[in-house]
Amino acid sequence: MSAKDFRVFGKVQGVFYRGSACEEARRLGLVGWVRNLPDGSVQAYACGAIEDLEQFAQWLREGPRQARVTDVIVTKAEVDDLSDFRVR
Repeated sequence: MSAKDFRVFGKVQGVFYRGSACEEARRLGLVGWVRNLPDGSVQAYACGAIEDLEQFAQWLREGPRQARVTDVIVTKAEVDDLSDFRVR
């Protein structure tokens, strides 16, 4: 199991980005969370298989139809003991 921290920039608040990201993460079997940040970006933390994290990163680069993602920064993170994926 691996963990990644994602920072997503662009038009990603007010477009159901967090809810859609949560659905995608659950579909992939990931655990973690996603939240809005005060600077207008979205942060997500996810744990799971490397292949699933890569698929999640690909999805984050597109997001839901209304989003306009300009950048996604991915960093390695420590694995946390979580049981599901949530919107914070």
